[in-house]
Amino acid sequence: MAEQPALQFSALVLALAGELVQGIHTRVVAAGFDDLRPAHGFAFARISFGGATTADLAEHLGVTKQAAAQLVDELVRKGYVERTAHPTDARARLLRLTERGWACTRAADTAAAEAVAPYQRTLGAERFAELVGDLAALGPKGPIRPAW
Repeated sequence: MAEQPALQFSALVLALAGELVQGIHTRVVAAGFDDLRPAHGFAFARISFGGATTADLAEHLGVTKQAAAQLVDELVRKGYVERTAHPTDARARLLRLTERGWACTRAADTAAAEAVAPYQRTLGAERFAELVGDLAALGPKGPIRPAW
């Protein structure tokens, strides 16, 4: 019996997402950032956007504030993130990437381009651009979260 298109679509998208995350992570590790997990990249994405507090990061990742605080502590300890004074809330601290955090982000951007290159070669530039457009129309409108 042939797979139902909805199940086939689900399986393919999930498999490709997993392959893409692992491909990016493997390349980031090879670039010298071997003390991170794939989930850290989702935190970097929010922090690099600017204006993030630990509470903002918790919401972005879909975790508790306590879990986000533990993640931030780890990233601070490893030298990727720093806490700075919040301009309007004395109780809150803004999170910023350090130079090491930005270097890792640049490595992840390069890794993402390299991980996607085989898809572009397989489909060709035009069809790949169409696929990106199709996925953008279907994609989530909120933050992209790790599959915890």
